Amino acid sequence: MVAKAFLSLTEYPAFRRIIWKPVYEGLARHFKISDWHFMNYGYDPVTEQNAVTLHPKDEINRYPIQLYHFLAQKTTIKDKQVLEVGSGRGGGASYISRYLSPARMTGMDIAKNAIRLAKQHHREHNLDFMQGNAEKLPFDNETFDVVINVESSHAYGSVPRFLAEVKRVLRPGGVFLCTDLRGPEGMVKLKGHFELSGLQMISEENITSNVVNAIEKEDGIKQKRIKEHIAAWMRPAFAQFAGTKGSRIHKDLQTNALIYYSFVLQKMSA
Repeated sequence: MVAKAFLSLTEYPAFRRIIWKPVYEGLARHFKISDWHFMNYGYDPVTEQNAVTLHPKDEINRYPIQLYHFLAQKTTIKDKQVLEVGSGRGGGASYISRYLSPARMTGMDIAKNAIRLAKQHHREHNLDFMQGNAEKLPFDNETFDVVINVESSHAYGSVPRFLAEVKRVLRPGGVFLCTDLRGPEGMVKLKGHFELSGLQMISEENITSNVVNAIEKEDGIKQKRIKEHIAAWMRPAFAQFAGTKGSRIHKDLQTNALIYYSFVLQKMSA
C-alpha cells in the first residue's frame, strides 16, 4: 500500500530492489498486530449476493479477503498445487487454504520477518510458508497448477523476469492470477510485459471502483487499528501508507490517476 509519489518511483528497478524489502521487513518486525493479516486495499463486489460468507473470526478482514476470493474463483483451486508470490503477512494464503481446499497452498515472500509472522499466525495442514525471491523462484519446473500474485508486482525489480519464473514453475495448462495498481502509463507497460511473457491472456478487468468502495467501507477498521496500535506521531504517515479514506492513494484511485486491474493468464500446453 503506497502513496502515488512513492509508487511512481517503482518505474526504476534499482529503487524497487533497495526500498521494498526493508519496508516490509520493518512492518512485520515492528507491527505485530494480531488481526492485521492483509496488506491489500480490498475488493467490494457489485452486489451483496456476491459477498463471501465468512467465519466470524474472519469478518474483520472481509474486504481484503474478498479481493483474494474474487481472484481465486476465476479458476479451480480445489485439490490443486497453489503458490502465492508475495504472501506478506499470510492472510490470503490462509484464506485460500481454509476455504478453497487446495491440495497444498504455499505462501512465499522475500521478507523473512513476514514469513516468520505468517508461520506464527497461520497453521493449516495444507499450508506452508517460505522465504524466496519473486525473480528467482526456489521451485522446480512445472510444480504448480496455480500461481497467485496480489498487489505485489509493483515492488519487483524486473516484472519480465518474474513472469518468466511464473511460466517456468507453472504446469502446462496452469493459471496465473494477478491484481495490481499502476498509473495509466504504468498499466500499459504492465500489459506489454504480459504480452511478451509467453503466457496467454484469458481475461483482464478494471476493478478500480470495487477497490475504492472497499477502501471506504473498511475505513473504520483501519482507523481503529491505527489509533490503537500506532504511535501518535506516526499515524498521519501510516494512514497514507495504509490507504485510508481521504488518503492520496484513495483520491488517486477515485480520479483514475491510479487504476487497479485483475488479470488471468494461462500457460498453454505444448
